[in-house]
Amino acid sequence: MTDVIRRSAADPTRDADRTPDVGRDPRRRPGRVRRLVSRGSIIWGFLIPALLLFTYFKFIPMFAGIRMSFHDVRPFLGDEWVGWANYAAVLGDERFRSAIWHTILLGVGGSAGALVGGLALALLLEGSSKFLWLVRTAAFLPVVTATAVVAEVWRIIYYPAADGYLNAGLGLFGIEPVRFLEDPSTALMSVMVVGIWQGAPYNMVIFLAGLAAVDRSLYEAAAIDGAGVMQRLRHIVVPALRPALTIVLVLAAIRSLRVFTDVWVLTGGGPSGATEVWMTRTYSLGFERNEVGIASAASILLLVVTVVLTLATAAALRRRKDA
Repeated sequence: MTDVIRRSAADPTRDADRTPDVGRDPRRRPGRVRRLVSRGSIIWGFLIPALLLFTYFKFIPMFAGIRMSFHDVRPFLGDEWVGWANYAAVLGDERFRSAIWHTILLGVGGSAGALVGGLALALLLEGSSKFLWLVRTAAFLPVVTATAVVAEVWRIIYYPAADGYLNAGLGLFGIEPVRFLEDPSTALMSVMVVGIWQGAPYNMVIFLAGLAAVDRSLYEAAAIDGAGVMQRLRHIVVPALRPALTIVLVLAAIRSLRVFTDVWVLTGGGPSGATEVWMTRTYSLGFERNEVGIASAASILLLVVTVVLTLATAAALRRRKDA
């Protein structure tokens, strides 16, 4: 007994766990479990309807498209299995190969232009001026404007007559009216300009977030050392924006393959197929020629190329960053 008292005096907390808590509610722990279960039920209660809708409108059509890409789809007559014939028809279509080439040109040129334009806007609009938020908002308006509306506005700007908005401005410098969307030599470039105009502000926001993390003292130290604007841009801004550049390039690669609305509203793929891209050709196959199986194969190929291009771009940029 004496030893027990001596050990308790030396370590008062030794037997604390053995002492029953008279005032503790024995239902406290089960109540906490019930609250956690209830909270999880609420979360899943909100998520399940959205997941069901996402599955119904996203995954089910995707798997249906994969199935149709291996069939000759004949409504009311039954689908006939054709294997890889639809994919061979897509790759053997000369107009489709031309559309792929136009997609590449539009994607590379538009992505590069939007990247440079977004970076320029971010550098110009960086800071904490009192009214700078208003300028940023105005610059971001093309992004939140519906693509169909943007394309329709630019179609009016590109009006080919001498009294068109853009041609009237060019006439002040003695330049003859240009048929921007009607001439095959200028149509693709004209569509590219619209994509750059709408994509640059989106990239601007990402670059502004990256520039906000740059230490101001680096600029001051560079200025003291006599570094010029291009040197500060190369050695301070670009390295700090590498994560932002990764995001911009990956998103640009995805957008370039999925371009449809602006091309369709501006030119409909014309003139003479000069602006036909992957998505417009797929639409024509499915809804104008009623070649649903071939159009499904073209869509699945687009999905595969998008995934591969995205992963390859991200991996290349990651390797460059690690190096």
